[in-house]
Parts: sequence; C-alpha cells; structure tokens
Amino acid sequence: MKYLLLTVLLLTSITDPVTRIAKSNALKKEAKSFYDQKEFAKAIEAYGQLLDSLGTADDDAQLNLANAAYFLAYGDEALGLLSAAKKNPEALDSAAVGGASENLKYASIAGNNYDALTKNSVNKEIVSSAYNQKGIINFKQSEIAEAKDKEAFTNQALNDFKNAIKKNPSNESARYNYELLKKLIKQQEEQQQKDDQNQDQNKDQKDQKDQEKKDQEKKDQEKQDQEKKDQEKQDQEKQENKDQQNKDQEKENPDEQDPNQENKPEEQDPLEKLKEKLKEMNISPEKAKMILEALKNNEIQYVQQNKRKATKKKDTSKPDW
Repeated sequence: MKYLLLTVLLLTSITDPVTRIAKSNALKKEAKSFYDQKEFAKAIEAYGQLLDSLGTADDDAQLNLANAAYFLAYGDEALGLLSAAKKNPEALDSAAVGGASENLKYASIAGNNYDALTKNSVNKEIVSSAYNQKGIINFKQSEIAEAKDKEAFTNQALNDFKNAIKKNPSNESARYNYELLKKLIKQQEEQQQKDDQNQDQNKDQKDQKDQEKKDQEKKDQEKQDQEKKDQEKQDQEKQENKDQQNKDQEKENPDEQDPNQENKPEEQDPLEKLKEKLKEMNISPEKAKMILEALKNNEIQYVQQNKRKATKKKDTSKPDW
C-alpha cells in the first residue's frame, strides 16, 4: 500500500501542470546556464530531458540543443584533427584523435534538430538561423570531403545560406556567409579555368614542340639522303670521266702501254743470250769471246754488203724480173 501511494504521488507530480511547468522552467534555466558556460555536453543532456522527457515544445531550446551539438561535432579542433589524421595518421596523438571522433557522434543530433526546425518551426528568425548553421556544416564538410564530393557540399551550403536570407533578410551572418561563399566559388572556378587553360596551353606547346622535332628530324633525314645521292652521283660522274679519259688516251696512243697492265720484261739481246748459252756449255771465256767477235764481224760484213747492194744503180733497160 505504501509503494502504491508513492507511485501515485510520483505520477501526480509529473502530470500536474504546475509541477510540470516548474520542472520545465528549472531544466530550461539549467540547460541555458550550461550552454552559456560552454559546457555543451551537460547542456545537451538538460535540453534533451526538457524536450524529450517532459515533451516541452520550445524552438529556442531546440536551437540551443542543435548549436551545442554543432560546437561539439564541428568545433575548430574536431574537423581539423580528423582531416589531419586522415592525411598523416602517424603524426597525431591518438588520444586527441579519439576525442575528436567521440565528439562527432553529436553531428547527427545537430543535423536532426536543424532539419526539424527548418521544417516545423513557425519562427522565421529561428528557421533562418537553422538554415545558416546547416550551410556552415555543409561548407565545413566540403573542406574535408573527397574531390568528387566537394562541389555537392559547396552547392548545398550556398543553397542553405540563400534560404536563410529568404526566411530572414536581416540575418547578416547568413548574408555574409552567402556572399563570401559565392566569391570563393567564383575564385575557384576562375582558378580551375586558368589551370585548364594552362594545361591546354602546355599541351599545345608540347604538341607543337613534338611536331617541330619530327619535322626537323624529317628534314635532317631528307638532307642526309640527298647528300648521299649527290655524293654517289659525283662519284659516278668522276668514274665515268676517268673511264672516258682512258678511252680517249688509248685512241690517241694505241701503242702506248696500258698503265693498268703489268710491265712486260724487255727482250734480251741475242748476243747476251748466246753468251749465256756458251757459258752453260762450259766454253772458256777466251774462246767464247773469239766466237762472239767472229759472229759480230760476220754481222757487220753482212750489213755492209746489203748497203752496197742497195746503192747499186738499177739498169732501166732490163726488166725487173
């Protein structure tokens, strides 16, 4: 009976409107205090009890809950550490990276509550603030995203900032973010266009140099071929001229010995041949000399007799025969 009475009293205290409002106000004040002191984890817990356990509908409290989760998930150190760890994991303290990863669990809390406010809240200023924060989140995601995903995150961020301005044109933070991101996108596009132009220009220059090199190599080869042909032609003409000169010389001096032929040995004097023959027959030099002189005297007499016969006048009264 005692336990039943205690349960009834507890349920009565929760469902009692006065008690519920009082507890709600107390939680709201406590959560706001944690939030202002930047004790965001305690603020999230207090706001969670206020919105979920008590079922209090409060757009300001939900925006603070989302902002507290945002600071824990997307703080300056959280994304920076994770991005650096991805590039060079060995250079970072594992405890610091682990803490940053743990804080990222609040990303879904922030995103879900910002989405809920943009869809359900009738307070345009709160909706505008929620859109602005969504834009900041998407921009931060674009900074650490893969190259293929960067453009999608950037475009979504720009669209979020635009919606924030539409909902509340006096939201200067959203307007500043929108103009700044537009300028950044334009700079990136111009830089990309410049890089593409430089790449195309470098490619054109390379292609031109390659073509010039091929043309020069072709010219050099053609020049070498022509020089070779000219040299062969000159050599052929020289040989033909030489052959013709030899032919002309042979016609002018038919008895002249061909310079290309081997020198023929001169014929030996008959007396010398006879002298050698006598020597081979073992005739003494004195006797050989006598024989040679006798032959020589006979030859002289023979020549003189022929001369006398040739000088004798011909008798014209007699026939030749």
